[in-house]
Amino acid sequence: MTTENNHQTFYGLGIAPAILETLERMKFKTPTPIQHKAIPIANEGKDMLGIAQTGTGKTLAFGIPMVQRLAQHLTAKAVVLVPTRELAVQVDETLRKVCQPYNIRTAILIGGMNMGTQIQTVRKSVTRIYIATPGRFMDHIQQKTVSLQDIKMVVLDEADRMLDMGFAPQIERIMRNMPKDRQTLLFSATMPEAILKIATVYMKLPIRIEMARSGTAAEKIIQEIFIVRQESKRQLLIKLLQQYQGSVLVFARTKMGAAKITRALRDMHFTAAEIHSDRSLGQRREALEGFKLGRYRVLIATDIASRGIDVKGIELVVNYDLPEDSENYIHRIGRTGRAGHEGRAISLATPDQGSNVRDIEKLMRTTLTISTHPDIPGESFSRFTGNAGNARPRPAAGFRRRFRSTARHIR
Repeated sequence: MTTENNHQTFYGLGIAPAILETLERMKFKTPTPIQHKAIPIANEGKDMLGIAQTGTGKTLAFGIPMVQRLAQHLTAKAVVLVPTRELAVQVDETLRKVCQPYNIRTAILIGGMNMGTQIQTVRKSVTRIYIATPGRFMDHIQQKTVSLQDIKMVVLDEADRMLDMGFAPQIERIMRNMPKDRQTLLFSATMPEAILKIATVYMKLPIRIEMARSGTAAEKIIQEIFIVRQESKRQLLIKLLQQYQGSVLVFARTKMGAAKITRALRDMHFTAAEIHSDRSLGQRREALEGFKLGRYRVLIATDIASRGIDVKGIELVVNYDLPEDSENYIHRIGRTGRAGHEGRAISLATPDQGSNVRDIEKLMRTTLTISTHPDIPGESFSRFTGNAGNARPRPAAGFRRRFRSTARHIR
């Protein structure tokens, strides 16, 4: 948990004693800002629109009020919709701990798992919280294996990401079929127009809480850009892995690219695993668990994992390829510097991507620093891209004493 607001504790937020004891066992003593503001509002049964960066503790912000409401109404149920399988598993892990004092059962309904097994799980146990991806939840609704009649709370977690992934039709169908007297909580890192539409149509006078401006990243993340030719990226990545000794998350744009990077790193004797949609659910779980436990030092992922990885202590995020959508840059680098800790994000841009970097800077309302590595030829952005073609880089951290800094920012 963050060390901000040290005078604040979970006491006084209207949290039941049994959950307070659970939080103590989990060694959570200080609520994050989003938790401190969201829990009392959600406890009152009000609809809420929460804007907060990734890694700020949103699961407990909605999980604690959810479990308390279900404990008070023994037939009530709840649904948490998430964009990815990985995020569903992580939300379930956290909610199970909070649910334990009340013996409330959860169920994960996601693609990649056997539908028949999911149906048996839902039917055999009295499931009261469904953690689901929108597509698979619609499958269960259509097959009438889940009933929406007793749903009293709906949470849309990482709502902007779900819309980015094309889940808007499923979300709208699900929300149209929900009971009118439900409570709806929506959490998002950014606030596009589509989110406001959902809030207007499907929420009742939602209270908006915003912990950071839409498009901002965690304050303690050091960000750098290296401008290099495409053929130099792999060599630069190797140099970065030699410079930084901790766990590293590498983002590639395509599944094929992620696989190639993984093979190249393994050939260089780095322990590496890949995670993308061509990998089975079992393979993705093994890769993520291995990364958490340190079996793999490097995890190579596509954007499917930009919000599905909740791993403490990631030292470095490398954007091997810049994301197609500038908002995904924020979600990617949010995998480091979580819960108030320091982190570092390095992006590798080619000379023709000046406009892409400009879009990221515009969204984040900041200027990214251009760096160079002494062993890799540095480039400049092409003038025709609309960015500063004469922007010169500076040596990366760790090399500045040996090489004169020529730091300039993109303008």
